[in-house]
Amino acid sequence: MNHPHPMFDEIEEVRAQQTMTRRAVSEGMEELLYTMHPVLDHGFVRVVDYMGNDAAIVQAARVSYGKGTKKMREDEGLIRYLLRHRHTTPFEMCEVKFHIKLPIFIARQWIRHRTANVNEYSGRYSVMDKDFYLPAREHLAAQSASNRQGRGDILEGLEADHALELLRSDSERAYAHYEELLNSREGGEIIHPDKQGLARELARMNLPVNYYTQWYWKIDLHNLMHFLALRVDSHAQYEIRVYAQTMLDIMKAWVPITHQALMDYRIGATELSAQALKVIARRLAGEEVTQETSGMSAREWEELQSVIG
Repeated sequence: MNHPHPMFDEIEEVRAQQTMTRRAVSEGMEELLYTMHPVLDHGFVRVVDYMGNDAAIVQAARVSYGKGTKKMREDEGLIRYLLRHRHTTPFEMCEVKFHIKLPIFIARQWIRHRTANVNEYSGRYSVMDKDFYLPAREHLAAQSASNRQGRGDILEGLEADHALELLRSDSERAYAHYEELLNSREGGEIIHPDKQGLARELARMNLPVNYYTQWYWKIDLHNLMHFLALRVDSHAQYEIRVYAQTMLDIMKAWVPITHQALMDYRIGATELSAQALKVIARRLAGEEVTQETSGMSAREWEELQSVIG
C-alpha cells in the first residue's frame, strides 16, 4: 500500500529507535512493534505498545516475582487450566495498544465492544483523509435470504459493475462536496478566496460511512480474546473478521502459549447446553434420538447436528 501521510514517516523513525528496559518483554511482540499490517484496501493494524507476556500471566496467577522455579511446561499447563476454567483475571494483567485504520461502518460495529479504551481521529479538529472502502468483487454479495445481517450469493457481471460504480461515484462526489463545504482541497488549496467555508465539524456530516477513520484501541488480553473469539468466527462480517484475524496473528507472536490455548478452548471449540449433553449421552448409549424426542428447539437441534454430525 502507498501511504503518503507524513505520519508514516514518523512511525518508521519511532520503529528505528531502541531502548533498554527491565520490564518483561515478548520477543515476538518486540519484532512487531510499530509494524504496519495492511487490512482491506486502505486500512491497517499496528501495535503501538504492550505490557506483559505469557510469563506475566503465570506470575499474576501465582502472585510471585520473577520467573520463579517453575518449568515452562508447568507454566503452559497453568495457562491452559486458567483459560479452560475461565479464570480471567491473570489475563487482564497483560495489555496491548493498537493503532487501527478502518471504515467508519466497521468502527461503529466494533465500538459495541465496550471493554477497551478508545481515542478516535477527530473530524472536528482535522480534515478527513480521502480514503474510502470499496469491497473486492469476491466480497460483493446480495442480502442473505435466511440471515437478516448476512450475505448471500456473490453479485456478478453487470450487476456487480453497477454496484461498484455507484459506491465509487457516490464516495467521490461526497468528498468533492466535503472539500467545497470546507472551501479547501487536499494540501490546503483554497477553492474560493472570497468565502469562509463551513466548520469541519459540520462539513464532515456529508461523508458516507465507507470512509476511513483511525483510532488508538487499548485493551487487556482477557477482553481481547473475547473480541477475537467473536469476530474471527465465520458468522462475523467479513470486513471486521479480517481485522480480527490480523490481530489474532499478532497475539500469536505476543503470547504464543495463551494463543494456542485460545485456539483449543474457544475459537476451535464449541459450547454444549445441558440438553445437548444429554442427547449425546443417549446416543452413546445406543438410543435413537430425534429433534422431537430431544426436548430441543428446531434451531438448537440444527446447531447441534452441525457440530456433531
